[in-house]
Amino acid sequence: MALQEKYKELIDIAQASNVSDLQIAENNNVLYINGNTNAFTKTKLWDSYSKIDPDFIAGDLVLNIDAPELAAGTKLKVVTASSNLNIRSGASTTDAIVGKAAHHEIVTLVNQTNEQWWEIKTEQGEQGFAYTQYLTPAE
Repeated sequence: MALQEKYKELIDIAQASNVSDLQIAENNNVLYINGNTNAFTKTKLWDSYSKIDPDFIAGDLVLNIDAPELAAGTKLKVVTASSNLNIRSGASTTDAIVGKAAHHEIVTLVNQTNEQWWEIKTEQGEQGFAYTQYLTPAE
């Protein structure tokens, strides 16, 4: 039960986001969280985990959340707090900024590079990589 308390924020996100087939179990001092969701909720879960264990070295959590990839061409909305979203030449904050997408702008998914960085394209044709935390499905 102690691990469920340690990872309470992560568990709360999984439950509030209606992760399907959600299973939470402790075994041999390891917390196992399994289920299925979308890419956006999966990113939220990993972001929560990185706040609790920033270097991912505790070894006391197995986060096995499956999320189907989005199709290229999916429309996404920029959900920064208020500023523009940097679009970079590569999937890293050390890569050059090649463009910007405005707060609440609709962009197009080109490729889900990895769980944290997706390649996107703006209506103006600017193309590059953006941090997935600031993208959500356009409605």
